[in-house]
Amino acid sequence: MKLFASALFAGLFLLSAPASVDAGQIIAKVDVSEQIMRVYRDGKQIYKWPVSTARKGKVTPRGAWKAKWLSKDHKSSLYNNAPMPYSIFYSGNFAVHGTNQTSRLGRPASAGCIRLKTSNAAKLFALTQQVGLKNMKVVVQN
Repeated sequence: MKLFASALFAGLFLLSAPASVDAGQIIAKVDVSEQIMRVYRDGKQIYKWPVSTARKGKVTPRGAWKAKWLSKDHKSSLYNNAPMPYSIFYSGNFAVHGTNQTSRLGRPASAGCIRLKTSNAAKLFALTQQVGLKNMKVVVQN
């Protein structure tokens, strides 16, 4: 009887507990024509930052993706080990990441990635870690 009561209590406890804790959603929306990223958390804009997307002859793909993987101290395997701090990869070799070329932010300058001031990339990286990859979306539009 004691075993039955314990099992019943445990079952009721599990039924009353939430299935999962909602960590929220982050959307990094990039407007290529403005060279601006707006970051939304649960639908509310929390940041607006200048970015650099693809320079002439290169492409930053348009669309929407969930974040795929993170790399805090990434170095480019395609561009001479160029530093890509706080990388959030969202489509193949394309990532949102920090840059040391801050004077170029606000205009096209990259080989296709979305560049941010490194301190801003660190904030976005930390938010992504907090909510999880499945809850972080990158949207790139004109």
